[in-house]
Amino acid sequence: MSNAPLMPKATAIWLVENTSLTFDQIAEFCKLHPLEVKGIADGEVGAGIRGHDPITSGQLTREEIEKGEQKADYQLKLAVSKVRLPEVKRHRGPRYTPLSRRQDRPNAILWLVRNHPELKDAQIMRLAGTTKTTIAAIRDRTHWNSAALSPMDPVTLGLCSQIELDFEVQRSAKDRPAVVEDHSPTLVPAEETTQPYYYERTSQEDVFGATASKPQVEEEDEIDVDSVFAKLKDIKVKE
Repeated sequence: MSNAPLMPKATAIWLVENTSLTFDQIAEFCKLHPLEVKGIADGEVGAGIRGHDPITSGQLTREEIEKGEQKADYQLKLAVSKVRLPEVKRHRGPRYTPLSRRQDRPNAILWLVRNHPELKDAQIMRLAGTTKTTIAAIRDRTHWNSAALSPMDPVTLGLCSQIELDFEVQRSAKDRPAVVEDHSPTLVPAEETTQPYYYERTSQEDVFGATASKPQVEEEDEIDVDSVFAKLKDIKVKE
């Protein structure tokens, strides 16, 4: 539909009434169905619509219409406008907040300030649709309703989506310098752990001291086997 003329149905009505073009040519030019163009010619479609002249609007030339009238298989070409209008740049202002949600906006700002202090004021303005003055008042606790404010998630309130919130948080995290965390104590290098350890030879005197005496082992009396068996023979066995 990008190559269709403005008001295609009104243009088709004018071409049906003022030219001898075929239904297929008009349908191709206006991006309509041939049966719809036939309905326009029969008065069944477009009743009450005033025809629009494509020649006066600069969408079609008289020469192009004559070429189409001479050849039934000729396709009309839309005239290219020589005047190029500059694109209107839209200035992005604060996000529009519905009336039913505007009373919850300070609560959302307080939630963002507390839970994401890394966010800048411009980012909070985009997420909550507020102004820098309101954010400063909530930060300084000078807001007129500071005592009654309670932090609430802006995603839950419907002020922004979770994707938008995550995008702003990640964007602010990239701007911050990387913090090197000191995890102490650290592991000992492998050169120290794999190095062989040589034990020094020590004597008993070095461990227990020079005054420590060796434990004396009591010498047991030698046992006479013959005397033992002789005593056993003297024992009377009870019958």
